[in-house]
Amino acid sequence: MRLYELINGIADTDLEDFEVESISSNTKNPPENGLFVCIKGKSFDAHDHAAEMLEKGALAVVCERDLGLKNQIIVPDTRDFYSRLCAAWFGHPERELKIIGVTGTNGKTTITTVIKKLLSAHGKKAGLIGTCQNEIGDKIIHTERTTPETYDLFELLRSMADEGCEYVVMEASSQGLEQKRLGPIVFKLALFTNLTQDHLDVHGSMENYYNAKKLIFSMCETALINVDDEYGKRYYSEAECKKYGFSTEGMSDFYADCIKLHDTKSTFWFSDGKRTHFVETALPGIYNISNVTAVLAAMELLGFDTAESARLMSGVEGVRGRCEIVPTGRDFTVITDYAHTPDALENILKCVKGFAKGRVVCLFGCGGNRDAAKRPLMAKAAAKNADFLYITSDNPRNEDPEEIIKDILKGIDTGKVPHETIVNRKEAIFKAVLTAQSGDVIVLAGKGHEDYQILKDNVKIHFDEREVVAEALSQLK
Repeated sequence: MRLYELINGIADTDLEDFEVESISSNTKNPPENGLFVCIKGKSFDAHDHAAEMLEKGALAVVCERDLGLKNQIIVPDTRDFYSRLCAAWFGHPERELKIIGVTGTNGKTTITTVIKKLLSAHGKKAGLIGTCQNEIGDKIIHTERTTPETYDLFELLRSMADEGCEYVVMEASSQGLEQKRLGPIVFKLALFTNLTQDHLDVHGSMENYYNAKKLIFSMCETALINVDDEYGKRYYSEAECKKYGFSTEGMSDFYADCIKLHDTKSTFWFSDGKRTHFVETALPGIYNISNVTAVLAAMELLGFDTAESARLMSGVEGVRGRCEIVPTGRDFTVITDYAHTPDALENILKCVKGFAKGRVVCLFGCGGNRDAAKRPLMAKAAAKNADFLYITSDNPRNEDPEEIIKDILKGIDTGKVPHETIVNRKEAIFKAVLTAQSGDVIVLAGKGHEDYQILKDNVKIHFDEREVVAEALSQLK
């Protein structure tokens, strides 16, 4: 593609026009006969390597300040430029797709997955971009990030458009929004779930976290907001786009009523203010009633028949790693769940407490090199809603696992709360399974869909809790 065609509308230059054969913002991957975009991060500034990139094959560099280089293009914001450049490089696939963005602390994966399943059930081919995996129709693609890096995102959207997807449902993380990875995407619908403490190691404060999420409302045609959430109420009052609220606690544009929770299913009536529809779902807990209410509201706003969507919900199974029952063949239950925030942990434990015939046993840890302030809050939430705690490791990364556990223990009265600390997560799971009592429900919190652990120096090892549980069960007589 020619330079002037590629940057048309996003930058101006008096450089001679040339054929751009590649683009990059990664100094480890210099663009041969192409454009290199200098992006400044928290600890690394690619501007310092601009001259080197020209030496290694780039025909021009894009920067935010005059570097004194002959072949430079200066723009106000290289992050914004790069995201728009990637969109143009792949022929603007975002313009060929109806994209639904879901943001919030908890519930994103469940909501995006269920919307995608309902779109498929309505006969629409859809793509999914999320924490667990990416999907193009029925094809599964591995993912490393909730919201992919910019180049990868638009390359994926190009594939989705080329393979006939009409819709794409994606999780929009706070970091993805703040780092402008989404470029010129305009969401057909932006959905907000909730905001609870998480990622403060990145954002610094809840207000900064709030403002990062808020960016999605300047990128959408219509917003759907959880008005049961205090931050959701703020978004609803501040968002300037067309907006609708949803609730499980009272009347709103869309709301759930006559809610009945059971151990294997839940039922409620879904209302859009004009009609009500009976809904039965296999997704347990009041927090999933909120998720399903959001899904049905989203489907209606997208133009689908609500009665049919409500009927189809009864056939939608749960999401991997979200309140997922691990088969045991025993008289106790094991559940794995991705809960890694105080709010999410409280939600899953309250749900389990509603149907457990015996003890609620919670096994959890906290990630290393992440928001340390939430560690005692996790312990407090677990102690409030479980009968026994196993406090162990999650992804310790470069922190000492024992020091992480000490932080966790600050949230409970260790003399009163029944608990045991076992640093090795596999050993902790073995202990929980081998000492389980009849009727117990063991909640393995924090890993969910993940089948790995991240240790020191970012070494990633295979660790699938389902396999660990099966190995522990094999030792039971």
